[in-house]
Order: sequence, then C-alpha cells, then structure tokens
Amino acid sequence: MAGMELGAKNHGWEFVSNNANFDASAQANQIDDFIASGVNAIVTVPVDSQAICASVKKAKDAGVPFYTIDRAPIGCEINMTVQSDNYLAGKQSAEAMVKLLTEKYGEPKGTVLELQGDLGQNVAQLRGGGFNDVMKEYPNIKIIAKPTEWKADKFAQNTLDVVAAEPVDGIYMHSDCVGTKVVVAALEQLGKKVKAGEDGHIFLTGVDGCADALQSIRDGYSDQASSQPIPDFGVVLADYMATEFDGGKIEEGTVTKEGAPWSPATIVKSDTGLMLNLATTSVSKDNVDNPALWGNAVK
Repeated sequence: MAGMELGAKNHGWEFVSNNANFDASAQANQIDDFIASGVNAIVTVPVDSQAICASVKKAKDAGVPFYTIDRAPIGCEINMTVQSDNYLAGKQSAEAMVKLLTEKYGEPKGTVLELQGDLGQNVAQLRGGGFNDVMKEYPNIKIIAKPTEWKADKFAQNTLDVVAAEPVDGIYMHSDCVGTKVVVAALEQLGKKVKAGEDGHIFLTGVDGCADALQSIRDGYSDQASSQPIPDFGVVLADYMATEFDGGKIEEGTVTKEGAPWSPATIVKSDTGLMLNLATTSVSKDNVDNPALWGNAVK
C-alpha cells in the first residue's frame, strides 16, 4: 500500500485506501463504495481471485479502470496486474534446493516437503510450477506436496505430520511470510531444529523474502528465500496507469531499469489482461544483509 501511495504521489493523484483484512465480502463492499464515490481507477490485491470478478464487472460497467497487485484475477480481464515473477521465484528456490541436496549427498537426491499455498490462486500455481519444473529434471528427488491455503496452522501441522513420519531433507514454502516461524517451531518440537552445517539440518527455501525469513537465514535455520520487490509494485504500476490515463498503450516485452532489483521484468498478455512480472532476487547467507531487500526495510 505504501508503494501505491508513493506512486500516486509521484503523479499528483489523490490516493484513498481501505483494507479488507482478508475478507472477500468486505473487499467487494469497499470497491462498491469506491465506484459510487467516482474514483478514476481501482487498484487492489484480490482476497479471492475468482470472486473479485464481480467487482471487476461493476467497475467496467461504470467505466473505471481496474488494476491488481500481487495476484491476478481468475475468470475476468482487467487493465493490468503487477506481481512478482512467481514462476521464477519457485525456480530459484528449486535451484537452491538442488544445490544444497547435491552438496549433501554428492548428487541431486533426497526428499523435499513442498508446503503449497492456495492452489486456487495463480500465485501458488506459479510458485509450484517453477519449483516442480526444475525438480522434474531430478528423478531421485522425491517431492511430498501438501496444500496449506496460506494458513500458518497448516504449514505447522503438515511439517509435524510429514517430518515425523519419514526422513525429510528439505522443505520448500510457497510463502516464507506465513511459514518460517511456524515451520522452524515445528522442527524444534520434533527435535529437528538444526543449524546449517550441522548434522540433521533440514534445508529451508521459500518465496517472499519476509523479515522472518531473512533473519532465519542469518540465524542458520533457513537457507534461501526468493525475495519479492514488494515496495516497487505500486510505484511501477502507477507509471503504467499514467500511460493509460494519457491515452497511451502499454506494450508487451522486456522492461529494464538500471539498479532496480526487479529488472529485467516482462510484460505479457494473458486471459486476465496485461501482466507485469517483476524479477525476484534469490537470497542466501551471502547477500541476506543487502539493504535493497524489502524484508530488511520492514520491521
């Protein structure tokens, strides 16, 4: 939200906001109110990627452009979605996991628990897709996939159930924001909270790059995070909104910006409208203190 507020300020726009607190019905009501108040555009993070389409239709009927951040709708077309390249993020975490397993065994093999997000959302689908497309190349790595719907208690319970039942070498989390603290706590409960470099350490990789994950990497319990360029979402989106407001057309292709952590990015046309996918940064103990990482700026 802070990034969107800054983006609006950069263009001299009035910015009004609300928070649905993960309630899809509340979000729909808030959007109704925004449309009724005569806003010039709507930007939201969909609580429910399918349910949001009812609000998209109302906005279209009222002639209000509609944009989303972090995830796209499912089943309707909007002006643009700005999100992390979630496929790349999953791929980066997989590549880190393969490297860690190879260092452990001398070859890529072992068992990895994949703690999935909500598979009804394209975010989880892409984070899983990038991860599993890499892992398909390594038949001796066994993947145990468990859905969590982004719920911390399910991250914890699946960790307890699987790690207690069989040897697990690594855990890949679709969200380290949700998972890091509870997964590490579950490992501690099982007597398997072991630091990197010590016998019995279970590799932890994941997507988001939250402060918890970065601290866990520093502490030696996590090994990798695919960090999203979250502060840039709104700022970058505002520039493309301004293009459309001025009657311009957003072109598909590669977008580069010197010094930006998300560069290069790609703009593609999908069945939900234009998608701007910003590159993620693979974080390890070697670059965890980089101040450009959003997890180091959010306390």
